[in-house]
Amino acid sequence: MRSAEASGASVTGFGAGRGQAASRRPVSVVDTASVSRPFRISLSPITLAVALTSLLAATLFVAYDAARTFDDARRDLSIIGAVLASEISGMSAEAASEAIGASGQRFGAIAQASLVTSPAASGDELTVPAGPHGMLSLESAQASHWTGIGQRGAAAFGLAGLIVLLVARRRRDDMPDMVQRDNYRTLAAAIPMGVACWSKSGKLIVCNEQYRSRLDLNSFSMSYQDAVKRLTIGGYIKLVNEDDGNKVLELHREDGSCLLIDERPLGDGALMTLISDVTEAKKTDTMLHAIRQEQRLLARRYHEEKLKAEAASRSKTNFLAHLSHDIRTPLNHIIGFAELMRHQTYGPLGDARYSDYVQSIKTSGEHLLASFATILDLAELESGQKALRSEPVAIDELLDGVIQRFRAQASRAGIVFVLGEASGAVVRGDRLGLSRMVSNIVENALRFTPAGGKVALNAFPARDGVVVEITDTGLGMSEERLASLSQPFALGDSTFTREGVGPGLGISIARAIAELSGGNLAIDSSPSLGTTVAISLPLPVANALQAA
Repeated sequence: MRSAEASGASVTGFGAGRGQAASRRPVSVVDTASVSRPFRISLSPITLAVALTSLLAATLFVAYDAARTFDDARRDLSIIGAVLASEISGMSAEAASEAIGASGQRFGAIAQASLVTSPAASGDELTVPAGPHGMLSLESAQASHWTGIGQRGAAAFGLAGLIVLLVARRRRDDMPDMVQRDNYRTLAAAIPMGVACWSKSGKLIVCNEQYRSRLDLNSFSMSYQDAVKRLTIGGYIKLVNEDDGNKVLELHREDGSCLLIDERPLGDGALMTLISDVTEAKKTDTMLHAIRQEQRLLARRYHEEKLKAEAASRSKTNFLAHLSHDIRTPLNHIIGFAELMRHQTYGPLGDARYSDYVQSIKTSGEHLLASFATILDLAELESGQKALRSEPVAIDELLDGVIQRFRAQASRAGIVFVLGEASGAVVRGDRLGLSRMVSNIVENALRFTPAGGKVALNAFPARDGVVVEITDTGLGMSEERLASLSQPFALGDSTFTREGVGPGLGISIARAIAELSGGNLAIDSSPSLGTTVAISLPLPVANALQAA
């Protein structure tokens, strides 16, 4: 388990590599921005609004205080004037003058009092009727009023400045204003994963419910480092990607869960942390990785087995070639000597039965020679050692030659052998190989069709090829028998075991020739209904384009 300190977590984020970068920074370089930062006040819209509001409130307070102070002073002068006027109304002129002169000591609000003959023209003076003495003029002490207004105004502006400083100080503490916090809160609530926003000093600004449930938080009073320690309990952190201030990390826990931590800067040193659970995704990736590894292993094994099979096929071909040569040579001698004995070249054999024996020896030898030749041909075709020529072959002429070859055999067996309409198709291939391909299928059809049956040979031209079909009304085959036809030397059950059947390679050789010619061979059969063999052969490119 790795602790938060070991993983590089701090109030500035998961600082993988930050410590090393900081240690490499030259100490002689002076960061003027960091030096001047304590003397700067960043005025956000909220801070500016608070400052203007405080100054306006202080100004309005001073104006109101001045108006109220002078209004109160005028009202006091009016009351004092009424009192003095009533007192001096019954006095003589000398006594009235003495009373007015002493009024400044009696009433501190009066700066000067005198008797006048006309009302005061200035707003700072107040005149009241004084009976037989005329008009009493009173002037307030404005200096004291202005002093009080100035003191109260200074206090108001000082309070406003204090409020501005407190707001600015809150900004310097990296905490956003209320509008920004509300924006962060709205953003966090809209994101469907754990989201937390941190100030530069590591204080939690806002987080959503998913983040709270992930850390099991009951309050918002948590620092960034405490949150990291909670996350990394019983696990370790792995750095996945780091680019332009963005960091992507994986947190692997002891319970097998995996959290993806994405850190993104928000400006002014703030930080946003996104947490999502990628446990299932990691399990899927692990499973896909295991599958890919298994696929690579299987592909390697397949390649190895393929090489072994190709080597075995080459060995088989070489073995059959040597075996055919070793057997065909003595068989040719046996057939030759049997032919000499059958003609009694050097004298009579004696007993008449010897002639039948010699004929059987010759016939069996010729059958064995043909069988070995067929086996060798199939081996060479399958291994690609026997190259086929490429020449124009008219399908109609090819099928007509097959009809002429097997017509007498079909007539002796009592089988109707017919040829369909001309197709006019011309393909490129080996004439002898294609003729052998069709002949093998026709020979099988005639062999397994009883007397009174029918064998039809047809060719159907298409836009890009031609299909040759050999259809018979013979014994047919079951699905199991059809499946075994893909394997050479498959003779089937005893129903198909007849004299002179051979090694059962006719269909295998026909299929090999069709595939080497670029075509395909398909068989459809049902017991007691018959069999249809379809051979598709491609047309040359020029003919196909002309047909299109």
